Amino acid sequence: MAPKGSQRVVKKIVAENRKARYNYEIMDTYEAGLMLMGTEVKALREGKANIAESYASDEGGEIWLINSYLPEYLQANRFNHEPRRRRKLLLSAREIGRLRTGINREGMTLIPLKIYFNDQGRAKLELALAKGKKLHDKRQSEKERDWNRQKSRVLKDHG
Repeated sequence: MAPKGSQRVVKKIVAENRKARYNYEIMDTYEAGLMLMGTEVKALREGKANIAESYASDEGGEIWLINSYLPEYLQANRFNHEPRRRRKLLLSAREIGRLRTGINREGMTLIPLKIYFNDQGRAKLELALAKGKKLHDKRQSEKERDWNRQKSRVLKDHG
């Protein structure tokens, strides 16, 4: 049993946006709840969601996840959900204010990084406030990654 006061964070990652860190410079991350229907939760538990081409947007003082794909849950029959419907993100008023400021003043974008289930079994979305990278920034990222790989190989061989 874990000692009192220590938190054990268990994340079962369902969907991950791997290109996000390549295409965007991540400034800040937030954890948001997802407002889902019952069949969407079951489809998420099957692990077939896709957030690669999705983004979040501010509409009417609320943050919405747009263009995310949660496939239909086959056993639900006629009570199923729309796979690409817009889903409301659950954030505090303070967090929404910070996100709106970042979007409006600094021209940043809201990018979903991953969907996971926390240790209470609730679906959460890791959302990033990010700036788009230019082509030369992407090339620089690739050079750094290649250099780190080569460096680790050399250290491994000589160590």
